[in-house]
Amino acid sequence: MTTREIKLNLHSLIDKIDNESFLLNLYDLLSKRTTAQDGKLWSRLSKEEIKELLVSEAESEYEENLISHAEMIKKHEKWL
Repeated sequence: MTTREIKLNLHSLIDKIDNESFLLNLYDLLSKRTTAQDGKLWSRLSKEEIKELLVSEAESEYEENLISHAEMIKKHEKWL
């Protein structure tokens, strides 16, 4: 599908949506995505989020903290 076709299809889909709340959420998502700069996620994190991310990364270095892909699927199968 070409960029032009994607845009036309997207416009067509949006025109069919009557749910104002959904449209506002979609608008918000698209607005944020078009203004976000690649590689700038880290600078948008709070100090607490950065701390949690660094702790998670450190914990992932230890084999006993990891679970297999199969275990993860089983644990979350009701959402898959």
